[in-house]
Amino acid sequence: MQQTIVFDIDLIRRYDKAGPRYTSYPTAVQFHDKFGEATYREYAQNSNQGPLKPLSLYVHVPFCDTVCFYCACNKIATQDRHLTEPYLAAMYQEIAMQGALFKHERPVMQLHFGGGTPTFFNHEQMRDLMQVLKSHFQLLDDDSGEYSIEIDPRETQSNTVPLLRELGFNRMSLGVQDFDPQVQKAVNRIQSEEQTFAVLEAARREGFKSISIDLIYGLPHQCVETFSKTLDKILAVKPDRLSIFNYAHLPTLFKPQRRINEADLPTASEKLAILQHTIKHLTEAGYLYIGMDHFALPNDELAIAQRNGTLYRNFQGYSTHANCDLIGLGITSISQVSDSYGQNVKTLDEYYAQINTGHIPIFRGIALNADDKLRRAVITQLICHFTLDIPRIEKEYAIDFKNYFSIEWAELKMMQEDGLLMQNDQRIDILPAGRLLVRNICMTFDAYLRKNKAQRFSKVI
Repeated sequence: MQQTIVFDIDLIRRYDKAGPRYTSYPTAVQFHDKFGEATYREYAQNSNQGPLKPLSLYVHVPFCDTVCFYCACNKIATQDRHLTEPYLAAMYQEIAMQGALFKHERPVMQLHFGGGTPTFFNHEQMRDLMQVLKSHFQLLDDDSGEYSIEIDPRETQSNTVPLLRELGFNRMSLGVQDFDPQVQKAVNRIQSEEQTFAVLEAARREGFKSISIDLIYGLPHQCVETFSKTLDKILAVKPDRLSIFNYAHLPTLFKPQRRINEADLPTASEKLAILQHTIKHLTEAGYLYIGMDHFALPNDELAIAQRNGTLYRNFQGYSTHANCDLIGLGITSISQVSDSYGQNVKTLDEYYAQINTGHIPIFRGIALNADDKLRRAVITQLICHFTLDIPRIEKEYAIDFKNYFSIEWAELKMMQEDGLLMQNDQRIDILPAGRLLVRNICMTFDAYLRKNKAQRFSKVI
């Protein structure tokens, strides 16, 4: 596929509205409490029938030593390391209960530790956690799996990276956001270049297969000139991937953001200028736009999967493993098993109460109907590959596409007139000018959003 992108400022201003990020369809807004542990267990048991899918595990570590003011993640800011002990004890019980639901011969092709700060656990706890996972799931020991971990460079020691590699991790993402001292102070994340690049260099020495760096645009005091300096420093070390996230300032929803002075935020035009410069800078440096804030070098797995038509998207972002059942472990984690989504409770007290009474702590979710599965397939193809093979969808789901999606087809015609896409009886192709606005195009196929336009989401740009 042609992996290019065009920054059309007029189109972006016209289409820059709020919408889902589509790490799932239906999105988490549609989860409900009628889907609980019993329903989840039923779907898990059913997933063991017929051809067995491999597994993907997500482990949520909620603890952080300090709170970053921009953060919208589910986290617990604390310096009390003893809090990890009851959490791990409960998680070990959940791992055992979850592991009992799935046939042991199903290999774990993908493993991801997220947070919070996964390296908040000490080294002994990391060893113990991996051992418990191995005792209940078939983790691969030949380095063929995609085993990744999110790293805060401030929470590492000299032997942390070698330990992680020894435990089986072979991919990592490094949180940076911005190297500018004024920006770091404003968001309460003081992190030196030396700390960051020491971890990256250690990962390369230890043979990590892919290293990603996370940046955020739209933070206080940012401008094109200062953010460009951060980009130059990052590009000098050539990470395999980059995630350039849009900061969504929603202080009514996320308390830490109330400590950010809104007057210090860049204007909307400055924010767009930062994004435009960033895209130009990265593409000139040889990075490809994968979609949804993600860039990768041409030889990275994500870029290869996109070219091969095998790229997928789930709650962990873009993935090369589409054919997996995803099991979420720990508070607020989301599982995707068969044609269902289930989410764990969000607080420690609820989590401990459920675990201590022998329950898998699912408190809400959704079972997908036929329409959900069809629309999920359409949205996934568009958001991962910028194209849709219409006859293939018609054959797989036994529909007449233009008839089934008559309203959507008419709306897409307007987007075609604006230069976002091309559509005909055979295909929908998102053009380079429409790729930054892929969320808008996917929103056309979102039946729930059509019914309730008042849902709260971040802006697409």
